[in-house]
Parts: sequence; structure tokens; C-alpha cells
Amino acid sequence: MYRHARPLRRNGDSNMSSQHTGARRTRATRAALAAALILAGAASAHAEATYPSKPIRMVLPSGAGTVTDQTARLVAERLTAGLKQPVVVDNRPGANGIIASETVARAAPDGYTLLFTYAATMTVNPWTTPSLPYDPVRDFTPIARPSQPGGNLLAVSAEVPVRSLQELIAYARASKTELAYCSWGVGSGGHLAMEYLKAKAGIHLRHIPYKTATQCSNDLAAGHVTIGITDAISSVPHLKSGRIRGIAVSGPERLLTAPDVPTMSQQGVPFQQASWVAIFGPKGVPAPIVERLNAEVNRILQTPADRAKFAAMNLQPAAPSSPADLGKLLSADLAAWGEVVKVAGLQAK
Repeated sequence: MYRHARPLRRNGDSNMSSQHTGARRTRATRAALAAALILAGAASAHAEATYPSKPIRMVLPSGAGTVTDQTARLVAERLTAGLKQPVVVDNRPGANGIIASETVARAAPDGYTLLFTYAATMTVNPWTTPSLPYDPVRDFTPIARPSQPGGNLLAVSAEVPVRSLQELIAYARASKTELAYCSWGVGSGGHLAMEYLKAKAGIHLRHIPYKTATQCSNDLAAGHVTIGITDAISSVPHLKSGRIRGIAVSGPERLLTAPDVPTMSQQGVPFQQASWVAIFGPKGVPAPIVERLNAEVNRILQTPADRAKFAAMNLQPAAPSSPADLGKLLSADLAAWGEVVKVAGLQAK
């Protein structure tokens, strides 16, 4: 019986078939990728719309009782009320804020891990710390600044016979024994201010770095160290008790906690760099989440009852500002502190 012969397949036919198969696979792959992107986008949009849906961790580079800690706890309490989710403070002091900062820089950018930090972690560490494990501009998302920039307090223990910055400079020059001062760590804003003062005044003081400003204040009050530069909060009870004496403020304005103590600039040593506290997230936090957090912080800053709480804690709340404003402040202060580090001779080797 006659059968139809199978036509011979030519090489061109085979190539065309392979091309068609490859094209179908490419289209299928593209369709799958598009579907995955759509689903991922939908999931991301849902996460942003429902934020926050679980507790938020606020990491601090400071120990309990410091000005940064007290400010953070006040803000966390009010954010908890506004966001309807717990905002938990996680104190991770040490290494001048590097431990806390690196923790947040490496966290997922989902808005559930935030850094509540003082300025030096972002503006001083890059100049003084070799191989810093984070970049303050590239690795973080600016969110909000709760407090007004301010200075720190240079003080002496009660037995030191000086009452002004010029008297302290003269006392240091005349001393036949080595004098020392404490701060809350190598590379801290206080450390930089004192090293700047030493360079400008031509005096020698040995630095004793503590882990927190509270420890420095307490040892200064106890007479274990005679000179110290500390924050505006931990020094208050010792100022009131007379166990320490305020000498100068390392900032552009006098402190609310010590209005009778003039600034360094007012006493002939020009030093204008201020400290501040601010909230950052890891790089890549979605804009809607950043805007939500910024709006909540600004709401706190505009609420009379909350401003009164700041005042009761001797804190100066900032004016409402945007994430972009914080980014500009960071860039400007980063450059300014670089000049201070250069004068103080503390550049990273």
C-alpha cells in the first residue's frame, strides 16, 4: 500500500522552528517578570498604605538619661499615640554612635528600624574615624529633626577656682600638674569642641573619654575629674546643687538649662557649631513612609502640650521642617565640622 512520504526537513525549517520556540520563551519570561513586578509593586503599595502594621524600633547611640535618650523617649511616646503602634527605644551606646548607626544602615528600608541620633554620628565620625562602616549621606534617608540645634556645656567641678573661659585658659596655662577633661567619647561633639579650644588657646588638657555624657557629668560632680564637657540635661541637677560650675557653651546660643553661662564665642573663642538630634532611616525608605513619619514629628512640634513637655525637660523643640531640610542641614554641618576637625588636628589617619 502506498504511503505518503514524510517531507524532508531542511536546515532553514529547523532554525525557524528554534527561533519561534525561543521567541515564545522570551515572551513568556517577560510576561512572568512583568507579573512579578506588578505583584511586588502591589505588595509594596499595600505595605506603604497600611504602615505601620507592627512595632517600630528606634535605635539610639546614647545611654539612658542623656539628652538624646530623653528626647527620643518623648518623641517615641507621642509617635506611639499618633501611629497607633508601639515605638520602642533601643539604646545602643558606644563607639561614638557607630554601633547604632551601622545597625540601622544595614536594616531593611521598610520604616520599622529608625535611627534617632545626635549630630556627631553623621557630621564628625566621617572625618575622625578611619574605615567608617557607613556613609552619612549615601546610607541613610533623612526623616525629621525634633529639636533645635544647641550647644554643650563646658563645666568644672566646684573646687576649681575659675568662673569664666579666660580664667580656665589661664588656670590651665599656669597649672604645674596635668589637667584632664571628660567627654562622652572620642570624636564626640564635646571632644571636638574641647580640642578646638585647646588648639586656639594653646593649652594642654588630657582627654578622658566616657561612654555617655551622664557618666562624665556624674564624675565631674564627684570630683573624680576637674573639667568636663557634657550635655544640657545630665548636667542640670549638678548645676543646681552647686557641685559643678558652668563655664561656657559650645554653640551659637546660651542653653535653656544654663542661661547665665555665656557661649565660647561670647568669651573670645569663636565656635559656632551646634549639635542636634534627628531621625534617619536606612537608604531607600519609601517616600510615603518618610512623609508619614515627618508629618507625625511636625505634629508633635506644633502641639502646645507636647512643646510644654519639651520645655519641662529643658529641651528646645525645632520648628517643623521637611526631610529635604534635614538633608541640607546634614550636608552643611558635615562640611563645617570638617573644618573644626582640621583645626583640632583630629583627622583620620
